[in-house]
Amino acid sequence: MKDIRVAVVVSNSPVNNTSNNLDGMVKWVKAAKKENAAVICFPEMNITGYSNDKDMKDVAEPVAGPATRNLLHLAESEKIVILAGIVERDEKGRIFASHLVVKPDGFVGVYRKLHIAPPERALYTPGNKIPLFDAGGVKFGIQLCYDAHFPELSTCMAVKGADMIFIPHASPKGTPEEKYRSWMRHLPARAYDNSLFIIACNQTGENEKGLEFPGIAVILGPSGEVIDKDLSGKECMMVADLKAEDLDRVRSHRMRYFLPNRRPELYHGAYSLMGY
Repeated sequence: MKDIRVAVVVSNSPVNNTSNNLDGMVKWVKAAKKENAAVICFPEMNITGYSNDKDMKDVAEPVAGPATRNLLHLAESEKIVILAGIVERDEKGRIFASHLVVKPDGFVGVYRKLHIAPPERALYTPGNKIPLFDAGGVKFGIQLCYDAHFPELSTCMAVKGADMIFIPHASPKGTPEEKYRSWMRHLPARAYDNSLFIIACNQTGENEKGLEFPGIAVILGPSGEVIDKDLSGKECMMVADLKAEDLDRVRSHRMRYFLPNRRPELYHGAYSLMGY
């Protein structure tokens, strides 16, 4: 891994307001570029807004659609990697909760949410791939909200070479402080067990579909420590320098770096006995 400066955004993202949501991203992207960030990450479905209502199909669009083209232009003009969320519709008409990785050179990658929460299952189709992406000499994965509750996913990304995982959320209910306490039950474990950085953010405010989100952002180091956080509940951007030496310090320690000592042959056998 190389040193990298990342920006993470908490934003209000009303449903069925794609054009305004895209316009609202511009100020944050420009601000991140002024801070010399290499990557900026927005919350889950920040472009289209988040809802489980069937009419989300009306705002869904293909990855090669207008929102993607808008982001490509923005990434190229500002020379920054943009991570942003949409409701994606594929050629078969299936609907996915997706996060785009858009680079200045024209690259567009897609992460489709793998673990669909029970209230989402009537609408969203789960993805079936675990991609990794790269930016500025750093490999990273993406998980969306409910995904973060499944430890195997983070370990799989770490084994494949991830140095960090971005975890954008559209997680409603509660206050920022309550959401922070909830996140602190599992996100530090994802960082600590896998010796990588975790960058998480949430939507904030009302989505005009009956949901209200407590704005929060957290950046965690490879020992599970909090590097920075914002619990203001307001739209904001955090910028942090993630250092290769902090990752190396953990991964060079024979007692603090756990992945090399895994015994996956045991786990696979156990899964088989359980019928998985």
